[in-house]
Amino acid sequence: MVLRRSAPTLSPSLARRGVLILPGLLACLVVAAVATGIGALLPIVGSAVPAIVIGVLIALVRRPPRRFDPGLRFSGKFVLQCAVVLLGAQLSIPVVLEVGAGALPVMLSSLAVCLLGAWLIGRAMKVDPGLRTLIGVGTGICGASAIAAVAPVIRAKSAQISYALSTIFLFNILAVVIFPMIGHALGMSPHAFGLFAGTAVNDTSSVVAAASVYGVAALGYAVVVKLVRTLMIIPISVGLAALQARRTGEAERLSARRIVTLVPWFLVGFLVMTALRSVGVVPPPAAAVLTHVSVFLVAVALAGIGMSTDVAAIRRAGWRPLALGAILWVLVTATTLATMLLTGAL
Repeated sequence: MVLRRSAPTLSPSLARRGVLILPGLLACLVVAAVATGIGALLPIVGSAVPAIVIGVLIALVRRPPRRFDPGLRFSGKFVLQCAVVLLGAQLSIPVVLEVGAGALPVMLSSLAVCLLGAWLIGRAMKVDPGLRTLIGVGTGICGASAIAAVAPVIRAKSAQISYALSTIFLFNILAVVIFPMIGHALGMSPHAFGLFAGTAVNDTSSVVAAASVYGVAALGYAVVVKLVRTLMIIPISVGLAALQARRTGEAERLSARRIVTLVPWFLVGFLVMTALRSVGVVPPPAAAVLTHVSVFLVAVALAGIGMSTDVAAIRRAGWRPLALGAILWVLVTATTLATMLLTGAL
């Protein structure tokens, strides 16, 4: 008897995951394709803003069914992270080091002003301490990623996390629309706008979107600055853990392993792609193709984020967290521009 070897198949769990993701992912691909078409007709608009605007409009008119949620979350997070990794093909290691070092004065100034403002202004406005901490790190470092990293450290409640995310999300959307206008009004170069957006915009998705609108040349710089800024999660989380431990003695213990997990995988992937470009493994023609792919993936991700918008959650957050978020957003923007002017980067 001859035994036949069965053909290799996907694991059942992976197959189920694919089935769950497919409806929402397809919806995001359709929206991204439409947005890309709009961007081709109106290059000054690009594909990022139409993608998120169409997504938000869909959510406002009729939010997609719940079966779309896994695909929308997958697009808004994992697809975006893949896009960031591919953006590494634009740059070389020396450029990354140069941009990162040059951005430190601007980043550290805006972060210090934001955290101090969250503490002083949030306390004066009687915003809950946990909530003002989450809004502060979300605005000053990297939006949802910073909130997710810090929340367990300070033992934040689920309602506080939701409020902070809703507040940060609102100003992310505004930044995508307003910041390119500010850049053009001030006559910023692509390099300068990349520094501005990478420092003053909250979330990675919005940084990529705003820089995409301004131009592909600004995109690489903005991503490098944003990823360097993302690393601030580690010292801030460690510091908050120490303060929490001193206050209550019950904070989550940050082991070396836990600290390592705070470094986003896509940051590592971005650096690996940059290294491959530096040593010639990724030639310029391939880098150009990867850049176009990454821009489309950004549109896919922003479509997912737009369609996931929970308008009711933003409304429930109340005026105080939103007002604090607005004040901190303006403070970070003003501090970034002032520091860039003083250091000659503007």
